[in-house]
Amino acid sequence: MNPKAIYAIVMVLIGCGLNNIFLEYIIKLDPGAGHLITFCQFLFIAIHGYIFTSKFGSVQPKISRKYYLILVIMFFTTSVVNNWAFDFNIPVPLHMIFRAGSLIANLLMGVIVLKKKYTIDKYVSVIMITLGISICSIASANQKSKAPCRDCDVNAPVDGIAPEDADHFFWWIIGIVLLTSALLLSARMGIYQETLYKTHGKYPNEALYYTHLYSLPGFIMYASSIWEHATIANKSEMYEVPVFHVVIPLLWVFLILNVVTQYLCISSVYILTTECASLTVTLVITLRKFMSLIISIVYFQNPFSAAHWFGTFLVFLGTLIFTELISSKKLLQSKTMESKKIK
Repeated sequence: MNPKAIYAIVMVLIGCGLNNIFLEYIIKLDPGAGHLITFCQFLFIAIHGYIFTSKFGSVQPKISRKYYLILVIMFFTTSVVNNWAFDFNIPVPLHMIFRAGSLIANLLMGVIVLKKKYTIDKYVSVIMITLGISICSIASANQKSKAPCRDCDVNAPVDGIAPEDADHFFWWIIGIVLLTSALLLSARMGIYQETLYKTHGKYPNEALYYTHLYSLPGFIMYASSIWEHATIANKSEMYEVPVFHVVIPLLWVFLILNVVTQYLCISSVYILTTECASLTVTLVITLRKFMSLIISIVYFQNPFSAAHWFGTFLVFLGTLIFTELISSKKLLQSKTMESKKIK
């Protein structure tokens, strides 16, 4: 394995892992900061791309800007909805497990849009992943929310259910619908992007830059939310930055670190896709998701029952079967045995 690939793998694990840690810190301090987080990430990547990819606008895109329009709409919507889900009683572990079900959405879109046919092991893996996500979703729904009820009358029970529980469950359902929609839209975006690259060539840095740059106007719709949570960030506990001895609000410290690690994560994944086979890329990303999940549970002490563990096991085992890691390992073992017999 070449040095670039090793560097990319290490940076994916470190960058994406740290990104989830800082995300969790932000969500714990301000659960509704999703739009602010997304806006800061997009703004940073757009500025970085303007300087290093377009060279201050002097380099014209290889792919016509009109072809990026649909991609931008899909990408923007998916990113915003995924972060928005945190405002609907979706815990971080469930959010990560749910997004691990991207293989399900990709398979469905492949069948519907591209008319693809898959082997039986693909469908078995999809069933396992779906079952795992369902188990985790039900387990999370049964947990009592720590968040306060939204405009509930504590003296008005609903069909024998405590009003705060009924309110929590309603908003949780909305969050699940948002995550499901984002999952399917992300899969459709992948198919569109694949077609775009086949037709016009692969320019990952350019695509990364323009999808973030052209998405910025969309945040006008969330200007009030961004301003509201920026104000909350300004009023958070003050923190003195070591070495520089600059005092800034703690939430802004976490936001800056989240934005930087998000870029490190995304750029490393792009390097990985150019240096390694798709099987290796998928395996590294799956390992990264699992590491982030463990960090979220252990370090932040998120509630995680036996049902969650079983569901997680199904999700990741199903992912490994889908990527043919298990069958590839068996094939490698059989070839090794045959070579030993020949000798």
